[in-house]
Amino acid sequence: MDNNSPDSHLAEALPGSNPQLRFGKIEELGAHVSAAIAAARKYLFSQQTGEGYWCGELEADTTLESDYILLHTLLGTGNAERFQKAANWILRHQNEDGGWSISVGSPSNISVSVKAYFGLKLAGYPAEHPALERARKKILAMGGVTEVNTFTKIYLCFFGQYDYDAVPAIPPEIVLFPNWFWFNIYEISSWSRAILVPLSICYAKKPFKKIPREMGVEELFVGGMHKSRMHLHWAKKLVSWRNFFLVIDRVTHWFERVHVRPLRSIALRKAEKWVLERFEMSDGVAAIYPSIMNSIIALRCLGYSLDDPQVIRAMDEFEKLGIEEEETFRMQPCMSPVWDTAYALFALGESGVPANDPRMVKCADWILQKQVRNVGDWKVKNKNGQPGGWYFEFNNEFYPDVDDSAMVCLALSRVEHPNGRYQRESVQRAIDWIFSMQCKNGGWASFDKDNDRMVFQYVPFADHNAMLDPPTVDITGRILEMLATYGYDKNHPAVRKAIKFVRNEQEPDGSWFGRWGVNYIYGTALVLRGLEAIGMDLHEPCIQQGAEWLRMVQNSDGGWGETVGSYDDPTLRGQGDSTPSQTAWAILGLLAAGDTRSDSVARGIAHLMRTQRKDGSWDEKFCTGTGFPRVFYLMYHLYRQYFPLLALTTYAKVMEKNGN
Repeated sequence: MDNNSPDSHLAEALPGSNPQLRFGKIEELGAHVSAAIAAARKYLFSQQTGEGYWCGELEADTTLESDYILLHTLLGTGNAERFQKAANWILRHQNEDGGWSISVGSPSNISVSVKAYFGLKLAGYPAEHPALERARKKILAMGGVTEVNTFTKIYLCFFGQYDYDAVPAIPPEIVLFPNWFWFNIYEISSWSRAILVPLSICYAKKPFKKIPREMGVEELFVGGMHKSRMHLHWAKKLVSWRNFFLVIDRVTHWFERVHVRPLRSIALRKAEKWVLERFEMSDGVAAIYPSIMNSIIALRCLGYSLDDPQVIRAMDEFEKLGIEEEETFRMQPCMSPVWDTAYALFALGESGVPANDPRMVKCADWILQKQVRNVGDWKVKNKNGQPGGWYFEFNNEFYPDVDDSAMVCLALSRVEHPNGRYQRESVQRAIDWIFSMQCKNGGWASFDKDNDRMVFQYVPFADHNAMLDPPTVDITGRILEMLATYGYDKNHPAVRKAIKFVRNEQEPDGSWFGRWGVNYIYGTALVLRGLEAIGMDLHEPCIQQGAEWLRMVQNSDGGWGETVGSYDDPTLRGQGDSTPSQTAWAILGLLAAGDTRSDSVARGIAHLMRTQRKDGSWDEKFCTGTGFPRVFYLMYHLYRQYFPLLALTTYAKVMEKNGN
């Protein structure tokens, strides 16, 4: 037997048990929880870095490796050996039907598949390669190249594989719109802003890299490249927002063709300045993959040489996201040290690690230094707020986010820094900033305030489904939990508004939508924890309906799971193979709702213990993190570690409180 397999761990931790791990009584189950907690705690500490933080791998789909090949081909800086390793990674993730998916277990996606196909061809794979033949057949069956999203089309334009006139216009003049204007760059989400501003420079300059015809993707156009209708289709309903924005798009293209662009040079200078400013105090523009990549291309379009310090710096940050192994090379969309550290610190503190433990103090010292002290983009719509939040990555001063800030405050409540005043003042600054970021409807969003003009989702280049940053119940639930930890109660005006928002957002079946985790299990669990912490009566119908929904969607193996498909089809909510992180979320939600002795909770705990490995860790093969719903998903490699630890610990505390 594999010494690191779940069953070998059971044999040691649970003498006489079988792989089914059936318990006759809850008390019998509780007797084994402490050993599982100790093992999980030990493993999580083993992942702590010498500097005191945690940073698990953040995994996404193969578009990142495809774009890596594309970028270096465009710049002429490609490395054949690394291209081959990236190609190996792409090929490992090809589906049986020939396409590629946005997450493990999902159907093939046209944009991901076209990028993978093109990336492989740029890496030297011929069209006759069996993998490409299967991919080509699937891509054509899905409608061909014209069905891909805007960003993919623009990247294809760089190599003459698509018509610039047919892609949605992203003119740099958008940066000139004043902040009071109905549409301006601060009315769209922070991540879209960071992606689109440098991309608008690329659109204006229209870079072109000639490649051999055999490296192109002409064969992926249904009916041939020149016979395909590349332009976006009008909506069937004549009077609609889509058609309104398409008219503007067509007019913009007409001005491009006749070279009527009186403000172009001014716009380019302002866009360039905007990008360069956001290089400062950050790991590249917004510290995320697509904006860093677009900024590199934009700088080259503006005439910056490859050895210019700004380009070198951006390239260095881009390459840091890579993970190279003997046979493969893959890219991360960004890094998550502050987020992972906050959750690890919180879970360990909850599990009984003393607040003054040197490892905890070292962690707190690291994370306190990451607090934002400078004004960022959030200030445009939050004029009265003062800096005090935390960001997600190592350095991203312009873009602190509310969710990270609340989680860091929760984590710091479980540790005693030697400089107590410093810690208290830092937390209070963060709480003040979070209060200032509350939206009009009572909820909280991630990076911006009242960024919710839903009409902008119809803008032609908004097909990445992330144009806006509206308030969400998962973030709001976490903030309620954090505020309760620091003494705020349900009578506070901001808290009352938040509770009303959360209650209004509940689904008819009792669940809540999860924006930043997959999906309804995540949203429901965070809301229930928030409502319980802030002092809501657990007999309230909304709380018990949420708990009942969690019990209803439990799997036969005792765990919980939900696929990313629930974002496309809400009837799939709560359905999917069990995962450690989602099982932990459901248990935490049930415990928060006062369900401490049900068979559902006991079976969930048993599932976590049965699937725990001998070294205290868990394995998870599905994405349970959300980037852009329906478009981009994330696999946090540490979710499978600190969430189960938190669930087991919370259960153990309840058992102890109940005298079991």
